Amino acid sequence: MYCEVFRVRTTALFALATSLMWGLADFGGGLLTRRIPALTVVVASQCVAVAVLGVVVVATGSWTEWGPQLWFAVGAGLVGPVAMLAFYKALALGPMGVVSPLGSLGVVVPVGVGLFLGERPGPAQFAGIAVAVVGIVLAGGPELRGAPVRRQAVLLTLLAAFGFGAVMALIAEASTTVPGLFLALFVQRVTNVLAGGTALYVSVRRGGRALPEGTGMHVVRAALPALAFVGLADVAANGTYAMAARSGPVTVAAVLASLYPVVTALAARGALKERLRGVQAAGAGLALVGTVLLATG
Repeated sequence: MYCEVFRVRTTALFALATSLMWGLADFGGGLLTRRIPALTVVVASQCVAVAVLGVVVVATGSWTEWGPQLWFAVGAGLVGPVAMLAFYKALALGPMGVVSPLGSLGVVVPVGVGLFLGERPGPAQFAGIAVAVVGIVLAGGPELRGAPVRRQAVLLTLLAAFGFGAVMALIAEASTTVPGLFLALFVQRVTNVLAGGTALYVSVRRGGRALPEGTGMHVVRAALPALAFVGLADVAANGTYAMAARSGPVTVAAVLASLYPVVTALAARGALKERLRGVQAAGAGLALVGTVLLATG
C-alpha cells in the first residue's frame, strides 16, 4: 500500500513539473508569436533543443539505446507540428475563448490509453480526474456567449487536441530508461525540425513570411534567449512527463500534466497584468482540488 502511494505521489510530482514547464513554454511562445511568425518560432526553438539534446546524447552515450521503440518518438515528432499548426490556425479563426479550452481536451487520449491498458484508479482518483479536467477547461476561459463559432475552427481545435494527447501517449512509450529517454527526445525533436522546416518552406513558397517585416533577422537574433527557453522548457516537459507516466498511473500523469493552461493564465496575470476572468479563477480552483484528490487518492 505504501509503495503504491509513493508511486502516485512521485508521478504527481513529475506531472506537475511538466505542467509548469509546458505552461511557461506556451506563455513564452505566445509572446514570441506576436513579433515572429509562429512557424519560425516553432522551428527555431526546436533547433536549439536539438543542439542541446545532441550534446546530451553524445555525452551520456545514449545512442546505444537505439531500438524499434524510437518509432514512437518519430510518431510524436510528426504529430506534434501538425497539432501545433492546427491549433494556431484555429486560434486565427477564433474565438480564443473557445479554442483554448477545447484544445486542452487532448488529455482524454492518454487517459483513455491508460484505462485501455488496464489501469483502474480508485474512487477518489476518478473524482480527481473529473474535477481536474473540468478545471482545465474552465481555466482557458471558455466563451459561453457571443458570435457562433465557425465549424472549421472547432474541427481544427479537436484535431490539435487529439494531436497533443497523442504526443503525450507516444512519448511515454518511446523509452524505458533515462538514457533511452534522452535519445527518444532527440529523435522527436529532429523529426519536429524536419516536419516544421518543411511546412515553413512550403509556407514561404506560397507567399508566407519566415521573418518579421523590416528588421527581420535582427528580431530573431534578439529573441534567441527566449526561443531557447521555449524549446528547452518544452523538451524538459516531455521528459518529465515520460518519467511520470513510467513511475505511476498514466491516468494520473496525463491529467496533472495537462494543468498547463492554469500556469499560462497565471503567468499572463503576473507578467502582463492580465485579469483572470471569474470562470478562469473557478477553473484554477477546481484544478487544484482535482490535483489534491489525484495525489492523495
